[in-house]
Amino acid sequence: MEKQNNNLINFISETAKIGKNVKVWHFSYIGNNTEIGDNVSIGSLVHIDYNVKIGDNTRIEGSVYIPPLTTIGKNVFVGPCAAFTNDPYPMSPKMTGVVVEDGVIIGGRAVFKAGVTIGKNSVIAMGAVVTKDVPPNVVVMGHPATVRYSREEFDQKKKKWNS
Repeated sequence: MEKQNNNLINFISETAKIGKNVKVWHFSYIGNNTEIGDNVSIGSLVHIDYNVKIGDNTRIEGSVYIPPLTTIGKNVFVGPCAAFTNDPYPMSPKMTGVVVEDGVIIGGRAVFKAGVTIGKNSVIAMGAVVTKDVPPNVVVMGHPATVRYSREEFDQKKKKWNS
């Protein structure tokens, strides 16, 4: 993707590294020293701050906030209006990012406490408030988010829904 700074459409920092076949929809921001892999889709009104890493084949829906120091793996889906944080004690001068491992699905309006890690292939339900690490291959939901069932059960429910 060619970098363009058009004040009417998007802001993409000159120091951002953008992979091949990246699509950025309207009114989005990509900050300094951010790295975005190949085949990534970024929805409208997404704010990706500086020093963020996003892996290949990831899809980020509209109105998502991704603060500095966040790492998102490959093949991740981030639903609309999800919000990551990087300051566990606002306004602290020390920050820490959220780590989202490969294959994770994040529902709309999920919120993540600074410093948590979301394990590989886990599913975060819509509206979940994630306050602690999520193990791999589970589904979490609620306030605070707790494990409800396995990723295998999720995939079976999805298959039944789609048939």
